[in-house]
Amino acid sequence: MSIGQIFLILIPIFFVILLGYLAGHFKKFDKQTSKGLNTLVTKFALPAHLFLGITTTPRKTLIDEWPFLITLILGIVGFYLILLIVMKYIYKYSLTPSSMFALNSTQPTFAFMGIPVLGSLFGLTAVAVPIAITGIVVNAILDPLATILGTVGKRNSQKKEREKDSLVKITVHSILHGLSEPLACVPLIGVILTLCGFQSPKLLQGMLDQIGSITSGAALFAVGVTIGIGKITFSKEAFGIAGLKVAVQPIIMFGIALLIGLSSDEVTKAVLLVAFPGSAVAAMIALRFESLENETASAFVISAILSLLTLPLVISWLM
Repeated sequence: MSIGQIFLILIPIFFVILLGYLAGHFKKFDKQTSKGLNTLVTKFALPAHLFLGITTTPRKTLIDEWPFLITLILGIVGFYLILLIVMKYIYKYSLTPSSMFALNSTQPTFAFMGIPVLGSLFGLTAVAVPIAITGIVVNAILDPLATILGTVGKRNSQKKEREKDSLVKITVHSILHGLSEPLACVPLIGVILTLCGFQSPKLLQGMLDQIGSITSGAALFAVGVTIGIGKITFSKEAFGIAGLKVAVQPIIMFGIALLIGLSSDEVTKAVLLVAFPGSAVAAMIALRFESLENETASAFVISAILSLLTLPLVISWLM
């Protein structure tokens, strides 16, 4: 695929992001209304779209996706753990900022850019399952793990027995919270139903498509709004997070995908799913822990700007 063709695919996508940016920059949206827009996408439109895509996928096709799941776990959760160890034991960060740094360097904004970018390259029906698998890995494994470690790092010294009970509660609560997120539980329910032989009837498809069809434009606009209302801090941590996210992680994912033996199309999907900018959700988790808040929020904006350069390069490299 030529660079010209790639830009023809990406220009409409970044145009909608630019519209969202202008809306945020000129205060047409604030943090509260932006949060509402994000909620519409992540809790309603995208889950509906993914459920529809999964439950119209043949059972055998879904079963054949297990190597893709292993690839994403290694490329996302594995990368998180490596960065966590590096930040804690080499750069001597404490546990909570190490977890927040690693999380924001690892979690992609797949929920907002996956459908428009991958859909333009492969067709909307071909990307629902890979994006749904990413949602399960991120929301049911990565975010709970980062939350657990972040909470452990924040705890004060207590009696050992009490700490043990507390850690168990933290772990259970974090996993249940992750699974309660629509981007985790709805695709997971869709996967279970499909494996049991369920296929969405036409009526249900029409119902879900009413809300799911707005995903692409609304998601891109929401990314732009988030960037437009944010403030950038040009720190080494912010640039480090952004660089790891859009440059280093895609290369590592490429190597893992080749080792697992994915097809060329699956390799491209896996790499692009982590080549997207960092996630605003991950930045919000850092804000919750009051750890690297400015750095992670700035990294989200910087990685989005860098992706204007890196995404065309990654696509031209893979296709």
